[in-house]
Amino acid sequence: MTDPKPLSVRALDRQALAEACAEAMYARDWCAQAHDIRLVEVAPGRARMTMPVRRDMVNGHDICHGGMIFTLADTAFAYACNGGNRVTVASGCRIDFAAPARLGDTLSAEAEERAQAGRTGVYDITVRRQDGTLIALFRGNAYRIQGEVVPGLVAADD
Repeated sequence: MTDPKPLSVRALDRQALAEACAEAMYARDWCAQAHDIRLVEVAPGRARMTMPVRRDMVNGHDICHGGMIFTLADTAFAYACNGGNRVTVASGCRIDFAAPARLGDTLSAEAEERAQAGRTGVYDITVRRQDGTLIALFRGNAYRIQGEVVPGLVAADD
């Protein structure tokens, strides 16, 4: 028989845990808020976020700055890898740009866990324009550090 969880710990199913973590992260994610990055969907090991390409995101070539596309992909990566309520950060990442995005486009970044072992994970993020055109492919390596996104929450089957 396992020890019962302390009364201060709330056990949630994995989907509810991912949603609670995303809500808590977004409340203090000033970068996402400042760039109108919106969480559309979250699930264990997954996240989908959108961002409108605004005038202040367009570079001297009249296309969306690559750093803005990276920021959107990196944000989706963060929400996908923190859904288990263990603070997880990037240990490395790369992006390949496939097509330009332009002023007025709405970009969507979909992050998906590919591998998880111990404290490390690998995530792929696909960034697309509203018409489905592939804009960028991002791969992130995640590393779990100490701490919880929302103190006292655990998955019901942990």
